[in-house]
Amino acid sequence: MMTELPFVPRERLLKHQQYFQHVHRHTYLKGRFDKITSVAIPLALAGSCLALIGRGVYNMSNGIGKQA
Repeated sequence: MMTELPFVPRERLLKHQQYFQHVHRHTYLKGRFDKITSVAIPLALAGSCLALIGRGVYNMSNGIGKQA
């Protein structure tokens, strides 16, 4: 009976598991690129939303962009 080879050697996997279990951070910030997906993208979305809302309030208060 044939078995598949693992993607990563067992020793390397155990090394990574020990590293991630001993890092003192929140679970969602332990990976290499997790700061990008958990922090940077939501901050960028929130910033762009606030800018667009501010622009809309400014346009409404000054009467800019009315159709006719």
